[in-house]
Amino acid sequence: MQKSWYKEMAVYQVWPRSFCDGNGDGIGDLKGVLGKLDYIKSLGVDAIWFSPLYKSPQKDYGYDIADYRSIQPEYGTMEDFKAVLDGAHERGLRVIMDLVVNHTSDQHEWFLKGIEDPTSKYHSYYHWYKGKGKRRPNNWMSTFAGPAWEYNEKNDEYYLHLFAVEQPDLNMDNPEVRREVKDIMKFWLDMGVDGFREDVITFISKKEGLPSSPYWFPVATGIENYMHGPHLDEYLLEFKNDVLSKYDCMTVGEAPMMTTKKALKHITEGPNQHLNMMFHFEHMAADCLFYSWFKTKFSLKRLKKVFTRWQNDLYGKAWNALYMENHDQPRVINRYGSLKYRVESAKMLAVTYICQSGTPFIYQGQEIGMVNYPFTSIDQYTDVSTVNNYGVAKSLLGAEKALNLANYASRDNARTCVQWNAEKNAGFTTADEPWFWVNPNYTEINVEAAEKDPNSILNFYRKLLKFRKENEIVIYGDYKEHLKRSKDLYVYERNYEGQRLLVICSYTEKPVQFTAPAGFDLTKGECVLSNYDDTSVCTNGFTTKPYETRVYLFK
Repeated sequence: MQKSWYKEMAVYQVWPRSFCDGNGDGIGDLKGVLGKLDYIKSLGVDAIWFSPLYKSPQKDYGYDIADYRSIQPEYGTMEDFKAVLDGAHERGLRVIMDLVVNHTSDQHEWFLKGIEDPTSKYHSYYHWYKGKGKRRPNNWMSTFAGPAWEYNEKNDEYYLHLFAVEQPDLNMDNPEVRREVKDIMKFWLDMGVDGFREDVITFISKKEGLPSSPYWFPVATGIENYMHGPHLDEYLLEFKNDVLSKYDCMTVGEAPMMTTKKALKHITEGPNQHLNMMFHFEHMAADCLFYSWFKTKFSLKRLKKVFTRWQNDLYGKAWNALYMENHDQPRVINRYGSLKYRVESAKMLAVTYICQSGTPFIYQGQEIGMVNYPFTSIDQYTDVSTVNNYGVAKSLLGAEKALNLANYASRDNARTCVQWNAEKNAGFTTADEPWFWVNPNYTEINVEAAEKDPNSILNFYRKLLKFRKENEIVIYGDYKEHLKRSKDLYVYERNYEGQRLLVICSYTEKPVQFTAPAGFDLTKGECVLSNYDDTSVCTNGFTTKPYETRVYLFK
């Protein structure tokens, strides 16, 4: 197992609009981030990943980029960004930027120039096609619901958008587009940025001719023609060889519908490695079919099966990216944990993934146990995918069920303002009104209160991340699952250089009798982490408390 700084770090994700408002206009910004760098450092993380900070009309809150070389004015200036970058580096924190190059905003100058002059080079920067009579060029569907094609009257053509109408897809087969992408990478790396999270990077290569699909799926018709497209490996290797390999940086690719077999094509260590890590979505489908909007009953066995497959298939070959929350997922306590046992389940979920092999990512607010917002109307939502998916769900299920589904599945649940204290607007802003909702539970759930409580979720994260940093077994050890058939317990071990780690996580409030697997004697191990004070054992086992977790170290 090759050692590397990106394997040993933990990453904190900032979704800037809702993190902290530093200038009092109600919108999170870079001044707000600058003022919280000491807090971020105190968590025990080693890097910050920023969701897009670039100039954008904010139709998809920054994932529709209008200028890759400027900062969104609401967030500040380039000087503000450089101050944050310098401040982070001074504290030993690396900075990871979001690289969104599958698509741009429809307000990007490339797109606008391509419409204004169809003979210009910019027209071929995108996928423009004539319709088939009154029909669209093919039957592909947008992942945000609805057709993947939008008609433009000015040039009498359709353009492809796999996401929102305002997010036209770039034509990566055009070498000029790839040159632009490499120049963007160089711009930020030369400034001192330490790497990129590459948004839906496995969608950038489309099958030649963009053929229609013989299959129908509500938000993914046609996906077989652009997921892992014919030139994906070639383009990723080009980006690496021409730019990334010349810097001490890291990359993590976001890849919907990813499997370990496909991931290994991109992240297996060696001369042909494309990316350092891969974000997949399989473990976020333990309560749904592929996508949180297709809700099912939570299955721990399904979750364990995915975790174990990624741990075993990648170990010694490639590196895992570990997460339980981000800007695209509802809060995990609502999904895999318990509102009744919020503190206990939040700590247990943290242990579940941070004690695995891989680089852990923590999303803002996760470290204090923030939960979904109690939305009561579709009018309260701002996320374009939520509004679109609600419309589809309403036509199929009716308004009440569609709203209940949105309340469970919406990305907006993760985008409420971070709860800093019990004062007005949770201390997020001094403005009369923040740009988005503040969960009414902020008077109890906030950073200030968590700082004062030695048993808080926040302080547990600090203890857990400190333990990981100080014990290489958590970073580089191998993995073996126990009690695979259990519907209530997730138990696995790690081994490294003569040490053993046993991780026990209960996913139920009911008591479960746990007996240590063969070869383990709990009385001879040290219980280094637990979410309860009582860690006594009886005959090499114990009866679990609600959502209990324990980690034993054997030296």
